[in-house]
Amino acid sequence: MDHQPKFFENLSGAGKAIAVLTSGGDAQGMNAAVRAVVRMGIYVNAKVYFIYEGYQGMVDGGDNIVEVSWESVSSILQVGGTVIGSARCKPFRTREGRLQAAFNLVQRGITNLCVIGGDGSLTGANLFREEWSGLLEELAQKGKIDAEAVKKYAYLNIVGMVGSIDNDFCGTDMTIGTDSALHRIIEVVDAIMTTAQSHQRTFVLEVMGRHCGYLALVSALACGADWVFIPEYPPEEGWEDSMCVKLSENRARKKRLNIIIVAEGAIDCHNKPITSEKVKDLVVQRLGFDTRVTILGHVQRGGTPSAFDRILASRMGVEAVLALLEATPDTPACVVSLSGNQAVRLPLMECVQMTQEVQKAMDEGRFLEAVRLRGRSFENNLNTYKLLSHKKPDAELPKTNFNVAVLNVGAPAAGMNAAVRAAVRVGMTEGHKIFAVIDGFEGFARGKIKEISWGDVGGWTGQGGSILGTKRTLPAKYLEKIADQMRTNNINALMVIGGFETCDRIKQSASGTKRRVFIIETMGGYCGYLANMGALAAGADAAYIFEEQFDIRELQANVEHLTEKMKTSIQRGLVLRNENCNENYTTDFIYQLYSEEGKGVFDCRKNVLGHMQQGGAPSPFDRNFGTKISAKAMQWISKKLKETYRKGAGKVFANTDDSVCLLGMRRRNLVFQPVAELKSETDFVHRIPKEQWWLKLRPLMKILAKYKTSYDVSDSGQLEHVAMLPKEAETGAI
Repeated sequence: MDHQPKFFENLSGAGKAIAVLTSGGDAQGMNAAVRAVVRMGIYVNAKVYFIYEGYQGMVDGGDNIVEVSWESVSSILQVGGTVIGSARCKPFRTREGRLQAAFNLVQRGITNLCVIGGDGSLTGANLFREEWSGLLEELAQKGKIDAEAVKKYAYLNIVGMVGSIDNDFCGTDMTIGTDSALHRIIEVVDAIMTTAQSHQRTFVLEVMGRHCGYLALVSALACGADWVFIPEYPPEEGWEDSMCVKLSENRARKKRLNIIIVAEGAIDCHNKPITSEKVKDLVVQRLGFDTRVTILGHVQRGGTPSAFDRILASRMGVEAVLALLEATPDTPACVVSLSGNQAVRLPLMECVQMTQEVQKAMDEGRFLEAVRLRGRSFENNLNTYKLLSHKKPDAELPKTNFNVAVLNVGAPAAGMNAAVRAAVRVGMTEGHKIFAVIDGFEGFARGKIKEISWGDVGGWTGQGGSILGTKRTLPAKYLEKIADQMRTNNINALMVIGGFETCDRIKQSASGTKRRVFIIETMGGYCGYLANMGALAAGADAAYIFEEQFDIRELQANVEHLTEKMKTSIQRGLVLRNENCNENYTTDFIYQLYSEEGKGVFDCRKNVLGHMQQGGAPSPFDRNFGTKISAKAMQWISKKLKETYRKGAGKVFANTDDSVCLLGMRRRNLVFQPVAELKSETDFVHRIPKEQWWLKLRPLMKILAKYKTSYDVSDSGQLEHVAMLPKEAETGAI
């Protein structure tokens, strides 16, 4: 639907006061959200206040509620937890406590509240909002405020952001802190895998999730765990035998390591707890395996927030301020959340009610309903895990007589191996023979192709690079030889993982010494995604990219901006440059310009990150996104093979445009798009799309770095309903 762009410059916060608080359990990324609220609020000329120690600070008042400046949130982006504190608050649960809180807010003219917390914190905020006018009237009757104040501060606006490592809030794909918690879990699993393989051990890993199994499920998917226990999907009767048989089979296949992941709230089908100790005792008694328990506990809340959480929280914080500016007395309290790669607003209480429905379904033993209520992403994670972790006996598998080849092309990217593993196992489950091509199209032409089995791809999810091997050679010069190989091996379908340089691994944070500017060069070819999103995640001052042309005047303006910044208490700067953003304004040129112009004010350092960005183990996001889109792609291939097979001829006739598709994310959904359609949308010279969705986020980096800029908020402002979020298509959440 075409619509006129709407720009946030038309929204003013003049005369408004916004307060931000964090409540409930802490989560990595909360500080990024706090920073975004403060800076966006100040940017639109609103007064912004911290409320220290959550609702307790609101009730206590005094020094717990303080006005803040731009510099107040400097250098907190990369800090875990919450710098403004969080506390459980019994007084706020009473009307007397809320009456005192209302008085403290009115004293400072605060009628806009941004609450970062879980469903309990947000429910409390909504009750506070509903009682607000009554509380003010009561304060007036007691002579604490006058009639003018009752009229002036007549209604309270509330916007919530969900900060919870459990990802237990319905209506949002990812809550702030979840991705970082997954990083902590996967770091531990990767470390355990090295020691366990030395000794042939079984590890039982207990992760957080008293009422929600998201962390357990996704980490099981990300590390290829042998078994997972979650509260939403208890194992069937007799699970003890099934699990022990599976562990024995894996050990017999020379698998030296078994990993079992248990959510702390795991239960059996009779609602009785399944503890990590119980699982360990069972394995030791039945199988005699050397078995150890590791309980992660609060480690999962710790550490620096991931790039994903920093970007998510920054986007949510900006969206929260926009929602407060646009709110009217009739606007219900809302939460800002993520759907695919878009920020959306949802009625707070609809989300809370659906979240509570999940718990009710579990309490009543309606487990399939609980899984469905958790959302499409959770359901898809569970189905994918079941598909990839348990191999059916050969006699139970269908036989299609189709041969499918899998290959990697282009630059190696973290997550490729997880995608290959998923393709092989889903393909075998569908009844196909799967062939692995070594060294991309070049290897294909040379006949480097072999059948690959279920066990061959065990343990691949956590491996970096490309185990199959990949080369940047394009297929054009080998087409005839590749066609010969396809005929020789009777290949009916190809699954190609790679493409234009794909790499989603940058977590660049520079918190340097006093008065220093870091200039960092990122990879990406002509695509500025890494530089732009890295800049947003690291709180950079500038990011130079090919998609947005710049000249010497802009470089000069950036230097002057940094010089002014160094006169405040913020005394460090960060500049990112995409490797191909401009052939003349090189990293060296920019470094020399900044060094010369900043003489006497700041000094400079430069760093070219290079191929380290492609190295290392894949992140939880890369593992799971690779796994899920690969599984989806193989199911699509199966469907197409069945549709185009002519039984009489014994051949597959696939010569239509929709038989060659690219699977990727469009706005909120994963979409199969015919490659023929992509021709008109692609800049082949620079190997990038003509339209880049992430360019819409570019102004956010500039706003949070205190540059005046234009920001299109056309996609914001519509309050949606939980039931209306996409259900048919899997979103890009992990």
